[in-house]
Amino acid sequence: MDYSERYLAYMGLSPRRIPHWEHWSCPDAETALTGIDYYEHPRLCRLKLQEMYPLLGLGVPERDDPKPRPKLGLAQDTVRVDEHGRRHVRWGDGESGHWDWGAPFRTTEDVFAFSPLAQGDFTHIPVVESRDYSDEQKLYEMYRGRYPAEWGDRPPEGSTASVGFYNSMFMWPLLTFGWEKFLETCLDPRFERLMDEFAEINRRVFRVFARLPVNFIISHDDIVTSRGPTCSPAWMRRYIFPRYEEFWGIVKAAGKEVIFMADGRMDAYADDIFACGARGIITEPYTDFGTIARKHKDCFLAGEGDNRILYRNRPEEIRAMVVRMLGTAQWTGGYMMCIGNHIPWNVPPAAIRLYLDLSAELAHR
Repeated sequence: MDYSERYLAYMGLSPRRIPHWEHWSCPDAETALTGIDYYEHPRLCRLKLQEMYPLLGLGVPERDDPKPRPKLGLAQDTVRVDEHGRRHVRWGDGESGHWDWGAPFRTTEDVFAFSPLAQGDFTHIPVVESRDYSDEQKLYEMYRGRYPAEWGDRPPEGSTASVGFYNSMFMWPLLTFGWEKFLETCLDPRFERLMDEFAEINRRVFRVFARLPVNFIISHDDIVTSRGPTCSPAWMRRYIFPRYEEFWGIVKAAGKEVIFMADGRMDAYADDIFACGARGIITEPYTDFGTIARKHKDCFLAGEGDNRILYRNRPEEIRAMVVRMLGTAQWTGGYMMCIGNHIPWNVPPAAIRLYLDLSAELAHR
């Protein structure tokens, strides 16, 4: 079978052309690249972009209805303050929201009085994965509705069909209780009961994923910052990594592969992630990708590109970045081109064009 470059990259099988996995939020670049106004014709614009850069892999809207132009981002109007005093800035083709994580938890005792399992339904609790986890079969039916009925229990051979989960383990207490309360409580012995209950919720999630017609699970947890680990290795190996090994084992037993996603600098925990069963990692350019690629044969890796280089818009620096990325790609058959710290709305379109054109020209094996 003639598998796609994307599937081959996921599997570490060294596609001749190296595809992209981009975190993309730059409408003005789409307009500049295609000559089609993104806001007037979002579908036509993406179709043209797909034609120009087939390995870019961006989705195409089903409809071509015009989009409202963002009001923020101009020099005289960069911030909007809402009726609650919250600040909003430009984001992609709209503006940022506001996540007031952990607002109901005023004290540490509020945290330890909470039961994730008794709660069960997180539909109205802002934890990114805000849905009802109390009924596993209903959870399965909700996820199963995202995929064609005719696929049955298995996707087509070579499909890159995937499902993602933002709260693989670490994000659950961080998002539920908020950053400050998480740090205040995570070393208390009573924290173990909370993590056990969050883990039971995730067992249901990953059992559901094992039944879906997908080949890949994108498992997300921001376990590091741009400088490295948030919590100690001992804490991670008590509360996090054993759960990853268990959850990922559930879906791997069903023939699926796991790709781990995390912001930040993953150097300290990359070996643990692979030991837990992940096929690869997508992260940010603060990470030493070359060392990981050399150590873990044909692993999946993405995120080495740096938007700070694109912002500066110096052609020689952008070329050097692409060449450096392709050097890493020679160490692993699972490499993908990716600006790991995002391509936001204010990156110069000329810099994005050069990055994409150089990738199209040079990203070959």
